[in-house]
Amino acid sequence: MDEAIAVVGLTKVYGEGQRGVTPVRAVDGISFTVHRGETFGFLGPNGAGKTTTINILTTLLPPTGGAARDRKSVV
Repeated sequence: MDEAIAVVGLTKVYGEGQRGVTPVRAVDGISFTVHRGETFGFLGPNGAGKTTTINILTTLLPPTGGAARDRKSVV
């Protein structure tokens, strides 16, 4: 099946490298694949990193680590 989105080891840490700030790991190495034509649900409790992940996938926010790609690009 053709991959529409592939996410591998995606990580986002806020405050990393800033003096006097305790880093917060919002997304911790998630990986998943969404195939063309597939319905995909993104569920989790408050504070689980859902919005951060969507913001990375829509290029509103850069990832700290890992990679996300669609059929045409790499984030």
